[in-house]
Amino acid sequence: MKENNNIIELKNIVVEFDGERVLDNLSLAIKDKEFVTLLGPSGCGKTTTLRIIAGFIEPQAGDVLFLGDKINGVPPYKRSVNTIFQRYALFPHYNVFENIAFGLRVKKTPEAEVKKQVSEMLKLVNLEGFEKRNVSKLSGGQQQRVAIARAVINKPKVLLLDEPLAALDLKLRKDMQNELKNIQKKLGITFIFVTHDQEEALSMSDTIVVMNEGKIQQIGTPQDIYNEPKNAFVADFIGESNIIDGVMVKDFVVKLDGREFSCFDSGFEENEEVDVVIRPEDVDIVPPMQGMLEGEVTSLTFKGVHYEIIVDIEGFKWMIQTTDEHKVGETVGLYIEPDAIHIMKKSEYSGKYGDYSSYSDEIDMLNELEEDE
Repeated sequence: MKENNNIIELKNIVVEFDGERVLDNLSLAIKDKEFVTLLGPSGCGKTTTLRIIAGFIEPQAGDVLFLGDKINGVPPYKRSVNTIFQRYALFPHYNVFENIAFGLRVKKTPEAEVKKQVSEMLKLVNLEGFEKRNVSKLSGGQQQRVAIARAVINKPKVLLLDEPLAALDLKLRKDMQNELKNIQKKLGITFIFVTHDQEEALSMSDTIVVMNEGKIQQIGTPQDIYNEPKNAFVADFIGESNIIDGVMVKDFVVKLDGREFSCFDSGFEENEEVDVVIRPEDVDIVPPMQGMLEGEVTSLTFKGVHYEIIVDIEGFKWMIQTTDEHKVGETVGLYIEPDAIHIMKKSEYSGKYGDYSSYSDEIDMLNELEEDE
């Protein structure tokens, strides 16, 4: 293996469909044994990136490297990768055992070895005793497990997963998230996972690659992506964010809403215009006289663990998450610790996100439905 420990490298990849650029000079390195998630909205290029790695699509420009060797033009069946799609494509006329054994049968593996390896796979995916079950009689989660076992029995070095949990209900999705992470750790192979579900990416990944409009916006650990977003798109896409126009007065001091705040950021020009990110859970609601900012509660939604409160401060709608109940129309103060304030450079996404004037669960739901279509 190469010293840099990269199993997959994409260098300056360009893909165009019907004159529209889907991947725009994209470069990405993926380490061996990593759980990497490609995350972004519908149409951002994440599935195309996966298909480039699999060999189903050839780029118009750029190189695909596997363990340092260029594999442009190498057909999918000759690449040491396997893919699980959203529709598992199990063989309905085969039972669980024969579905999992399919790849070994193609390679004419001796029967004793087939039984041994299928048995190991059944144990890995918690389906012992299901060998003779017809796959059409299985639940969605059980079918998912069969698809995983069938994909990894030939020991690919990389497993590609294209939104494989999208068809499952919420509780089953959460169960399978844990299951997939455990399977990846046990197998010790690279997983490259595609999703538009932020929570899924945060809970499963070693590394998240946030994409939009054919470009990588940020690469980092889940903690980095959440706590240190690079621009307004990332801050908004990963969780909820209040994104306010600010001015970096000097190192460690930012001005917003006419007031100066201490922060932990530095390295900006004096009086540089910036985007200021403050997560809803990092704002404390206090009596107006004790607050750094003052506003009026315009809506309140009970979320079970907490309340989601919208506070209007001079026309800008802040979202606050708190365990304390407040009344619509109440005047409240906001208190923000310095470490809750994150400063970002202005970008093409500035001014497009972070104000909850039009926020509602219904809008979120409509957006999700559009993505699923």
